[in-house]
Amino acid sequence: MRLAKILATIFLLSNFAFSQDKPLSAEISTNDQSQAIDDVEVIIEAEGGERPYKYVWNDENISIYNDKYSGWSEGDSVIVTVIDAKDDSVTVRAFVEPNSFSEHVNNTMKPAVNVLQTILFAEPWSDTVKVNDFVLKAPFAINAEKTNYTLKKWLKEDGEQVEHLEPVAILKDGDKEFPFYAMGNGTLVYGTHEGQKVKEGDKVYFKNKRGNRSEKVLGKIDYAAPQPFYFKNLSNKSQGIPLIVVWLVCGAIFFTIRMKFIQFRGVRHAIDLVRGRYDDPNEHAGEVTHFQALVTALSATVGLGNIAGVAIAISMGGPGATFWMILAGLIGMASKFVECTLGVKYRHQKEDGEVFGGPMYYLSRGLEKRGPGFKQLGKVLAILFAILCVGGSLGGGNMFQVNQAFNQLAEIPGWEGFSSYGLYFGIGMAILVGIVIVGGIKSIAKVTDKIVPTMVGIYVVSALVIIGFNYDNLGHGFSTIISGAFSPDAMYGGFIGVLILGFQRAAFSNEAGVGSAPIAHAAAKTDEPVSEGVVAILEPFIDTVVVCTMTALVIIFTGYAQDPEGLEGAALTSAAFSSSLGDWSLYVLSFAVVLFAFSTMISWSYYGLKAWTYVFGETKVSALIYKFIFLIFVVIGASVGLGAVIDFSDLMILGMAFPNILGLLIMSGEVKNDLKDYFSRIKSGAIKRFK
Repeated sequence: MRLAKILATIFLLSNFAFSQDKPLSAEISTNDQSQAIDDVEVIIEAEGGERPYKYVWNDENISIYNDKYSGWSEGDSVIVTVIDAKDDSVTVRAFVEPNSFSEHVNNTMKPAVNVLQTILFAEPWSDTVKVNDFVLKAPFAINAEKTNYTLKKWLKEDGEQVEHLEPVAILKDGDKEFPFYAMGNGTLVYGTHEGQKVKEGDKVYFKNKRGNRSEKVLGKIDYAAPQPFYFKNLSNKSQGIPLIVVWLVCGAIFFTIRMKFIQFRGVRHAIDLVRGRYDDPNEHAGEVTHFQALVTALSATVGLGNIAGVAIAISMGGPGATFWMILAGLIGMASKFVECTLGVKYRHQKEDGEVFGGPMYYLSRGLEKRGPGFKQLGKVLAILFAILCVGGSLGGGNMFQVNQAFNQLAEIPGWEGFSSYGLYFGIGMAILVGIVIVGGIKSIAKVTDKIVPTMVGIYVVSALVIIGFNYDNLGHGFSTIISGAFSPDAMYGGFIGVLILGFQRAAFSNEAGVGSAPIAHAAAKTDEPVSEGVVAILEPFIDTVVVCTMTALVIIFTGYAQDPEGLEGAALTSAAFSSSLGDWSLYVLSFAVVLFAFSTMISWSYYGLKAWTYVFGETKVSALIYKFIFLIFVVIGASVGLGAVIDFSDLMILGMAFPNILGLLIMSGEVKNDLKDYFSRIKSGAIKRFK
């Protein structure tokens, strides 16, 4: 053993020794590759001291092995500490200057984004994540699309004790060789692949047959006692619960208990309502049917979050996140019930038949009934909600959607040249959106009641086919979900970490408690507010329990949850679909993404319009101004990269939950009484069933 250590030391010195006469120094340079945002390359050039060097970046996602990284955003401050083999260090800094118009706009919006993120994602409780082992995957480098890393030599024996940052192996990529370090103090355990120990000469990071990057586990470090989890830049991982998630989930739990589990006892009645069995042949107030209101609200939530967001949750939290995602979707149904009931109760309809409703109205009118103090609070909450809703509709409900739809099409094999036609794509989408939204909610509902069932049906059927192809993995797949939910791998942050990821994904996907859906449901043809609230409980069920779960099961059953092959987000979902259905599924998925984006945009245009007219007046001129602005933003979203602008407005959607849930909590007793009265009249026959 002692001889092995001596040989390892000699090997390192012979390969990485550098002139010790020259002190360690480093220079940092930036290269802005275009006028687009988020494409700046930062390069570190170090010399002197004793090689090898470690590069500690001020970004937890950049590995200590990277001496350059492309993907920095204009306006970023970059700090890199270079550490040599003798632990001497030098720190270099750079500020990435914005140049183009879009880069300046992006940089200007960053402080606002940071403020919103600080508020929404503040962690009332946070602690350092400690794990029992650390999985070693080679390499940690992110910019490794062209690399083929090979294990050249083990420097430590299987089962040998190692210290934190002690070299355990030599990796090779072409002519380049570098040491691979242990993370934490513990016992080195060689990894296995297809039942065989990883041995010298094995490829450990390479492109597989599908062209994706694939990681092979090099090994792991078993700890005698739990130690902090390390990010790629050596910083420790902390795990907290974001304030917005606490607000949404606690609100949902409260409404579930207070409404006596309406999401379970009301499902059958909700289906009857959607099927029109309680529709009075006589005209009701409102503009659209129960079904049309449901699919309009669904079209705003079923979308990219179901495809990309679920993949992110699983890649970060493992299969167990699926269980908590489903549970969060189930309790979120109660939040939808309360907000959509109030949306109908406090709406008002003009003489021409146009309906105005949503949180703006029940916050102002509903709280006004509770006295002078509540009246002022209601006005403030209503205005705050309306402003956030308008901003969210232009960003998260518009620019983000068209931008992601365009990028999805540009990534189809053979369509690479499509990436230069963003302006034309934006104009085309703006025309299509304009044709629909000019007719108001009736026109929007006529489109969504055809698009939503079709796209959800295609997506779910495709997922079921893939699950059928992989039926052999059925038992294992579900067992990993259950075991991962209650005793997850420590690398995912443990039980609390997986629970948070699942709850967060569901809350962000189905928007229960955010306050967007009541705007659509307020237009339903009904004289019974509670009936529309009952219909609304189906939304989180379809969005999260059905569609999100289908995505998760496809990723898990096809093996991509265990080996994501370096893929993330929508790309991971695409790879999982194509692994079973072939390359043609990429076209189907891309088509679904475009349809999801289109339907989301037309629904959010209606949400933003009602919030806009609440602030600026319920007039035709006011409505036309908003629609024109919305269509301009469609073109901008497809043709110009404005990352921070989109991030800011996307965060505004989550911000809507604060004034909305506060109002719902205050008025929940009123809804509880209405619910009790409604079902007593159903039971007595006072509310008739017509079919």
